[in-house]
Parts: sequence; C-alpha cells; structure tokens
Amino acid sequence: MRTFGVEEELLIVDPDTGEPLALADAMLSGRRMAADDAPERHYVMADTDKTAHDDGMGLTAELKLEQIETQTRPCLEYAELLPQIRAGRLLADKAAAKNGARVAALATSPFGLASHTTPDPRYARMLERFGLTAQEQLTCGFHVHTFIESKDEGVAVLDRIRDKLAVLTALSANSPFWNGVRTGFESYRTQAWNRWPTSGPSGIFTTYSAYRRVVTRLLDSGVLLDEGMIYFDARLSRNHPTVEVRVADVCLRAEDAALIAVLVRALVESASRDWRAGVDPAPVPTVLLRMAAWQASSSGMSGELLDFGTFRPAPAVDVVRSLVDYLAPVLAEQDELALARQGVEDIIARGTGSTEQRRVWDAVTEKTGPDDGGLGAVVAHAVDVTMRGTSGLLAVDEAPELLRVRQS
Repeated sequence: MRTFGVEEELLIVDPDTGEPLALADAMLSGRRMAADDAPERHYVMADTDKTAHDDGMGLTAELKLEQIETQTRPCLEYAELLPQIRAGRLLADKAAAKNGARVAALATSPFGLASHTTPDPRYARMLERFGLTAQEQLTCGFHVHTFIESKDEGVAVLDRIRDKLAVLTALSANSPFWNGVRTGFESYRTQAWNRWPTSGPSGIFTTYSAYRRVVTRLLDSGVLLDEGMIYFDARLSRNHPTVEVRVADVCLRAEDAALIAVLVRALVESASRDWRAGVDPAPVPTVLLRMAAWQASSSGMSGELLDFGTFRPAPAVDVVRSLVDYLAPVLAEQDELALARQGVEDIIARGTGSTEQRRVWDAVTEKTGPDDGGLGAVVAHAVDVTMRGTSGLLAVDEAPELLRVRQS
C-alpha cells in the first residue's frame, strides 16, 4: 500500500460567541514552524521535538492567526489515519483551551469579522501584493498527501486524477456561510480560495519536465512570490515524494476526512496503474474542469454535478457512487471498499458539513429570527462535532482569562 497523510486547517473560536480569535501564535508559544506554503516547510514535524507536539502530531501556523494547521504522520490504512486526525484535533484544542478558546473544523467562519495575518515577512509581502484576496483569506482546507515512487509517476497521476477532483469538493463541502450571511454555496471556501492566480484545475502536463516548465513560467511572470504559491488543485510536493490533493474543505467530522483521504489514495493508485498500462489521461479541457469545480462548490451533494465520465449534469449522489465504483478494484485490494461505500452512504444520508451547518442555523433562526445567535449555534455545534471521538472532554484545571491577540 502507498502511505498517505493529511493536513487539516482548523478555526480558532471563542467558545461563548463562536467568533474567530487570533490566537495561533499564542497557541504555538514561540515554537511555530514555517507555515503551509513557505519554501522551507516540513511536511510533518520531527518526532524528536517533544516540546512542540505530542505523539508525533504537529501544529503549524497558517496565513491567518485565527487558524491552526494539524498534520498526521504517514499512514498505511484508514484505521491508522482516523485516530491520528482525531489526535491532531485534540492537540489543537488543548492548545486553544490554554488560551480560553476552542477549535472548530469549519472551512469558513460564519462571522464577518476582520482576520489578522500571521506576523511573518512572507505573509506581509503576500498581503501587500495580493490585497483583499489575502486580507479575506480566512479559509480552512484539507490536504491529502499520497506517496509516489518518482516525479514522473507523480505527473502521470496529476494528469489522470484532474477530471475527478470536483467530486471530492462536493463530498467535503463545509462552508455555506461567509461574512455573516448564507452564501448560496455549499463550499464557499472554494470560491474564496480560487481568487489566487494559480488556484484551480491544471492542464495535462505529460512529463515532469513539462510540469517544471509550467512552474518556471509562472514564477518568471513576476506575479507569484515563490514556488509555495503554486496552488493547483493537485500538485507535487516540493519536499517529499507525494502528490498533494488540495480541493477539499476541512471536514466537520473526522471520519469524513479519513474517507476523503482513502478515496484520494485510491485515485492515485488507480491513476498510476492506468499510466503504467499505457492509458492516456482523459482530454478534458481545463475550462470544463473549472466549471465542474464551480458546480461542486455551488450545490455540493444537494443537486447535480458534472459527471466525470461524460461531463454532463447528473445527480450528485450518482456521481459520487460512480467514483467509488471506478475505484472499487483498488479499494477492494486495500480492504477499504466496504468502508468507502458505507462512508459515502453516511454522508448521503445525513448530509455534508455544509448541510449540518445550515440545519443548525435553520433550527435556531426559526425560533429567534435571523441574527447572530444562529451563527453562534452553528459554531458551537461544529466545536462539538469536531471533537467527537477524541477521548472525552479536555481536563483543564483552571480556565485561563481569554487572551485576545491583536484583536484591536
């Protein structure tokens, strides 16, 4: 089996109001590593640094002080990955609790408050260069890394998974609110994220040298600060032998996150087998992939998606089930087919994180009217669901006074 691991970006929130709090630097207490896209960043914090994390789990600063990133170690199976995702959430929540806060697996904050950029020279340059796009980029994604044997294999995988990634956006949708309002989108994070100049689906590269030529041309344009700003939906890791798939919202439920990771690994393995068998990638125009991503962001699992086989509209539930069918040979070999089918059916039955958020908001506002009480209830529910399966409540002897870092 290929190893795989994940990165989750979590919101730091006020446990009483649900509003985001700029506490990441306080949580990391001076032990911050380089953030997600810094050139020197490591994929997983070193196991030897026991002062910065527990049991090999990692916490990392991100663009905004209102968010924190967790990382798992490379894993071999779902049963190993799921506990690590939960452990990462627990580690982050413990660090937040020391500062009077909690964490929530929400891909956007329901509240419309100004966010605060992490004090870092690179981030300061991003803020200056990209203006409102960087100012408003308080979004939380879910990134899956899957092992590849070579860069040539990695590019072959990128070419052959690109037409299926929008399905994962729909399945993970967890961001219906933005700036205090219902957006009409299931994954508004996708809309906000795709403002960056290199975000979204990429074309077919064919070879690693061609991939590098595209990256070099993008850097030579002078638009990007560095290679860390290559924000393709799927890309090659610069520091590790992995393909990184970046299309998913952070999932409200840890088990859904582990399911997405399982599907990504099966996609990578299936794509590699097709490459080795001489099967060409589907020649789907990039503009059509962008349309598919928009549709998935808009309706999630509640309407239609563009089917990855025909790129014609089809019920979302049928498209997602078709993806599992497509991956069935690999999933069966890895003894993950039954859990993948069950995981997808669970999401279909109860809805995505976006569905849950709207359900909570509707229940509150039906009684009280559309005010911030509904948004606060959404966040409170998210905190509860985020921490399910993390070995019970946190044992905090003394609740510290709420530390508001650079909130003025």
